[in-house]
Amino acid sequence: MAKRIIAKDGDESLRKRCKDVTVFDDKLWTMLDDMYETMQEANGVGLAAPQVGILRRCVIVVDENDEMLELVNPEVIERSEEIQDGFEGCLSVPGMWGMVERPMRVKVRAQDRTGAFFEAEGAGIVARCFCHEIDHLDGHLFTELTDHLYTQKELDEMMEAEEGKKR
Repeated sequence: MAKRIIAKDGDESLRKRCKDVTVFDDKLWTMLDDMYETMQEANGVGLAAPQVGILRRCVIVVDENDEMLELVNPEVIERSEEIQDGFEGCLSVPGMWGMVERPMRVKVRAQDRTGAFFEAEGAGIVARCFCHEIDHLDGHLFTELTDHLYTQKELDEMMEAEEGKKR
């Protein structure tokens, strides 16, 4: 396995629609393994192939059990009407955060590394990750869905103020 370089906002690979995966071979497996190592090294909870410069429809997401899900050719097949608002960040937009609205629950259909189809459901942060990472496959970043970007310092100050109100 090898750690890959994460593309930053401004890299044109992040704004392109990815192609479907049609070959499920060692090359794909190596890429998925490398993506996982890269995500772990960066302390992320999800990563999409275009973030490492590969324009293929692959994402990895850490689920509520701290297990990695590999989603090849994923598509959202169900979204709850219930919405969650929350701060979102991205390994390709380091140090910046935005308030983004996402569905509370999401069901996706995807293929695994061997090409077998499966479905996975997620709520809360996992639903947020599914949507965020699949957006990457269509050339979209979370920055398109927020009215304001916050620095880490601003976010920390807001969290401290919120904690102070609860005391």
